[in-house]
This record gives sequence, structure tokens and C-alpha cells, in this order.
Amino acid sequence: MLHMNDPILAFSHLSAPLDEIDHRQEVRCAVRFPLALPVVLSIGNAEIVAVTRNVSASGVLFDLENPLQTGIEIHFSLRMPGAVLGTPHDVLVQCLGRVVRCSMNQSNYQAAATIDEYQFAEQ
Repeated sequence: MLHMNDPILAFSHLSAPLDEIDHRQEVRCAVRFPLALPVVLSIGNAEIVAVTRNVSASGVLFDLENPLQTGIEIHFSLRMPGAVLGTPHDVLVQCLGRVVRCSMNQSNYQAAATIDEYQFAEQ
């Protein structure tokens, strides 16, 4: 498994010195890609169908029909398009993360999750 300290293919990281960060605001340190990718979230023995809204090296935002509990660990796989990554083929990335927030948005729920570990799947 790779950890978020390792570079991820084609994801750019941005950072600011600690003295420039306003700790009252949410801190994002990775470029987000607006991608609508189908995904199945595994939570224990349950599987939940969702669609990504955006993806970064450190997290993902999902659209889903039911709310997720904040703090819960999730497993999911993303098939990242080769065109986004600059590779000739799509890349399957298996991820482990946790839900950091969930809220209602018009007709569905949105859940934000960290990507704490990831692994490129053999294809």
C-alpha cells in the first residue's frame, strides 16, 4: 500500500507555509479534478453505490442516495481515466479512507472522504 506521503501519478500537490494557513478554514493541499466516476463503497459487509464529483490525491467527494456516518472507514476503487493521468490506459486505484463530512445537497447526499492509503491494481 502507498501512503499519502508518496507521490501519486499525475496529481499535483500544493502547500502553504504553516504560518500562512488559517486554521479556522478547511485546508486543502491537493488539486481537485472534477470527475464523475461510478464507484462502489465498501463499509464493513455493506456496499453502497455512489458517483464521484471530484477527486484529488488526498480525498474525494461522492454523491449518494443515503447519508454516511462521519468517521467511518471506507474502501473503494476508482478507475482513473488515462486522459486525466496522461497515461495510455485507464488506471485502477484501490483506496482506503474515511468519511470526514456528509450533508444533504438538493436531491442527494454528498460525502467527503480522505484517501489515507491507495494502491494501483494490476491490470
